[in-house]
Amino acid sequence: MYKKKIKELFIGSNNKGKLREIRDLLPKHVKIITPLNKKIISPKETSKTFKGNSLIKAKYFSSLSNKICLSDDSGLEIDLLNKAPGIYSARWAGKNKNFNLAIKKVYKNLEKKNKKWRTKRITARFICALTLYGPKFKTVSVIGKVEGQISKKKLGKNGFGYDPIFIPNGKKITFGQMKPSSKHSIDHRYKAFKKIKKFF
Repeated sequence: MYKKKIKELFIGSNNKGKLREIRDLLPKHVKIITPLNKKIISPKETSKTFKGNSLIKAKYFSSLSNKICLSDDSGLEIDLLNKAPGIYSARWAGKNKNFNLAIKKVYKNLEKKNKKWRTKRITARFICALTLYGPKFKTVSVIGKVEGQISKKKLGKNGFGYDPIFIPNGKKITFGQMKPSSKHSIDHRYKAFKKIKKFF
């Protein structure tokens, strides 16, 4: 087991939104390196689970950098869509990572399932799997979840991905309408990070 606090960390993601949120969660003294600095392409995500894909990325980036790596795999599960898009959340946005297209796809699929979906409460959750992996470090994988519902239309310009269509339980506005500090104190990534913050 790694006894020392982690002071330098490779974040295994090319997603600028995720990188920004992870950076905000980490203590300021932790030196961060990202694939964007090194122009490293992310590996193929071949697992059927968030944890599995998170581990694939952590191992891949750690092997290339020879550093302890923190990788995130996260997504949106919508119950009416049999938990889709799930692990395919990013892939629904296409090669150009166009989440406007992904959100249109969500609404189109909800319409197919139930024409009157806007009159119902469409339960959903964001899930985040974080994995720490690296030399002389015992692998740690954790999950964070936040339950909520899908909004009837896209609202707000903050955050990224599906944030403008997700209303967390107990709130009346979407993640896209929240200040980043408000979102970061309740979301799935924060809940997962709380389980590993002792390493920093």
